[in-house]
Amino acid sequence: MSLNIVVAVKWVPNTQVVNIDPKTGTLIREGIPSIINPHDLNAVELALQLKERYGGTVTAISMAPTSARAGLEFIIGMGVDRAILVTDRVFAGADTLATSYTLSKAIERLKPFDILVFGQETIDSSTAHIGAQTASWLRIPYIYYVTDVEYLNGVVKVKRKLEKRIEVYELPIPCLLVVAMKSNEPRSVKLSYKLKAKMENCIEVWTNNELGLTRECIGLRGSPTRVEKSIATPSVPRKKQKFDGQDVKTAVKWLVDKLVEEGLKIV
Repeated sequence: MSLNIVVAVKWVPNTQVVNIDPKTGTLIREGIPSIINPHDLNAVELALQLKERYGGTVTAISMAPTSARAGLEFIIGMGVDRAILVTDRVFAGADTLATSYTLSKAIERLKPFDILVFGQETIDSSTAHIGAQTASWLRIPYIYYVTDVEYLNGVVKVKRKLEKRIEVYELPIPCLLVVAMKSNEPRSVKLSYKLKAKMENCIEVWTNNELGLTRECIGLRGSPTRVEKSIATPSVPRKKQKFDGQDVKTAVKWLVDKLVEEGLKIV
């Protein structure tokens, strides 16, 4: 039996500093370059390994602005068969609850599916909620921190790594697997695969016209989470002090003395 695998990816700002709109409490994306969430690439790699081992197809899905097409072309270049871009202005401003609801409704359109694969968390929020919430909307079993997967006769056997132990579980399909970050090395893009994304129209765009979701359940309207106040990144002024000598021992002593002046305690 071949597997129908769906992998979810997120298009995230490529920055460690995020700015919040004070009126809506949502992320400001304008002017910031974006990338596929790095931890989702671990999910893509695991999905492709399952396809190679057991046969089947891998479909990527992302709820994102239209600019995310570039990211979906990238993972098709890794070997994903096709991609679904779920995009509509009414989806904007969604928290994890509204996002997982929208994703679950889009994934339902891909039935029958066998295994859903998600990354552990995203670099722009790190909530690690989407996998569990999507599985709950779909009413299927899920497990986090997955590092290895085997499939036999409708049962998925997974290993997951916790801080001090390895655990083994069996889940019936369909199920959702959340892949542990840095658990594998995502493969490189092949030019022939990336050309496929350009020439074979492998990316479908679904708006709310296709999904038909109630406005009160999606986007900002469907998001109970509110950002009351964002935490500003502190500015650390530089001392701009420079050692002008050349002797290494003297330089080390000068540096240590300066650190002691700043409160460093030497034991």
